[in-house]
Amino acid sequence: MIDHLKILLQYLLPKHLLSRLVGRLAAMEGGSLSQYLIRLFIRRYRVNMNEALHPDPAHYASFNDFFTRPLKPDARPLVTEPGVLAMPVDGAISQLAPIQQGRIIQAKGHDYSACTLLGGDKTLAAPFMGGDFATIYLAPKDYHRIHMPLDGVLKTMVYVPGELFSVNPLTASRVPGLFARNERVVCIFDTEAGPMALVLVGATIVASIETVWAGTITPPAGKRIQRWDYAPETAPRLSKGDEMGRFKLGSTVVCLFAPDRVTLSAELTPATQTRMGTEFGRINPQ
Repeated sequence: MIDHLKILLQYLLPKHLLSRLVGRLAAMEGGSLSQYLIRLFIRRYRVNMNEALHPDPAHYASFNDFFTRPLKPDARPLVTEPGVLAMPVDGAISQLAPIQQGRIIQAKGHDYSACTLLGGDKTLAAPFMGGDFATIYLAPKDYHRIHMPLDGVLKTMVYVPGELFSVNPLTASRVPGLFARNERVVCIFDTEAGPMALVLVGATIVASIETVWAGTITPPAGKRIQRWDYAPETAPRLSKGDEMGRFKLGSTVVCLFAPDRVTLSAELTPATQTRMGTEFGRINPQ
């Protein structure tokens, strides 16, 4: 009954308005108020500040500064073996499987269209049909910067407007097509493993989605799909392990790969905890 009410409230609440108001509050340099909220959050979610480059909560002028905190250089060792993909984020595996008949598994009894996830462009989605995907949920306590699984050249970025449902496991099990309904930023890279999509999915209370090459993509929220295509000679080039984006407050990343190009690690199953920089999978020999 309680779970049903939680989902019902998400349909009824003005999620965009609530998220933007929280975003403004999180960006404020509120002095003692900001410090109180930061310390409360650390206690509530048991955040490991020993990993942070600046472990003292007093270092952070705003809640957003704290939430997107950098880690110490040795906090996330990067797998350097050639042909091995690095885990892009801290979090937990939500689902990981092949993309079958153009559909991506969301949760038991729920799937959604890969084409819709990527903004509805069939040409953009075609290289991923029959490929593999992994969905990784970032909890509030997690490190919220997103890093590259392997070297890549940015080909296309798409902003897709949408809802702002929560993306926690309960909501994923109850709201049909969740990740293809929420606001999101789609990033398509050319890599040695073929095309790779990193989809940064917004959620309730997510104050901002940013990339390192374009800064803040949302807010403000748009009402239409926007697309940016990058010429090879001027496109951003990122190496494995480089930061590519970040969330201000928690969310989800969906990774898509082309058919037969990668084998994702067998140890990864739903609910497996992930740490950025560890082995994500391997590139298949061609």
